[in-house]
Order: sequence, then C-alpha cells, then structure tokens
Amino acid sequence: ECQNYQVLADASRNVNHGANPLLCDNHLTPNWYRFQGAAGVKMLSSCPKTSRCGTHATGWLSGDHPSVEEGKVTRKVCFSWSNCCTWSIDIKVMNCGDFYIYYIDGTPREHQCHLRYCGTA
Repeated sequence: ECQNYQVLADASRNVNHGANPLLCDNHLTPNWYRFQGAAGVKMLSSCPKTSRCGTHATGWLSGDHPSVEEGKVTRKVCFSWSNCCTWSIDIKVMNCGDFYIYYIDGTPREHQCHLRYCGTA
C-alpha cells in the first residue's frame, strides 16, 4: 500500500482554506490516498470550524494517527457541521514511516455535497 496511492494535493483541501470554491469528495473512488503539497501532510485530527477546506462539512480524523508498529488501523472520520461529528464514516489509516495513507471510499452522504476530507501541516 505504501507505494500505491492517489495524492490529494489541492490547496483548497488545507484547513487554512475557507469554503470557496465549494467542493466535495463523493466522487472519490475506493483507494489509498495521501495528503501532500499544499493540501498538507496528513488528515486533520481535531474538530475544525465549519466551512473550511473548500467545503461546508469538514472531514477530520477522530482518533490518533497510528504508529508504524500498529500497521493498518480502522479510524472514524467525522464531518463537522451542526456539531463536530454530524456525519461519520470508518476508514483505514496506515503509517508508512514518513507519511500516512488513508483508505477512503467516498463520504457518509455519497449522493450529496458538501463533505470533504481536510488536510493539515
């Protein structure tokens, strides 16, 4: 897995970015993804304000990033809207030593925008 992943690098995906343009992740196909570049180096792991990362409902990892020794773990991603965890979905997370990868299969509201996974430094 640590060599075979898609990159999420768009600056609008970073937690420091506001809501515009409004985007969503219901198009993400089941795959391993890595945050890189202007998007940040990992998924946000604390409850953000709403309307960040180029969307309304901001996705963040509820729980710690795993150590290398823990291998592949299941973690909950929350999407912050009316509260920190208005919607949630389970994903897989893996520590590849110098970076993390995330097995993502869409969002909890697959036929609706605006939910998006958020990156940070």
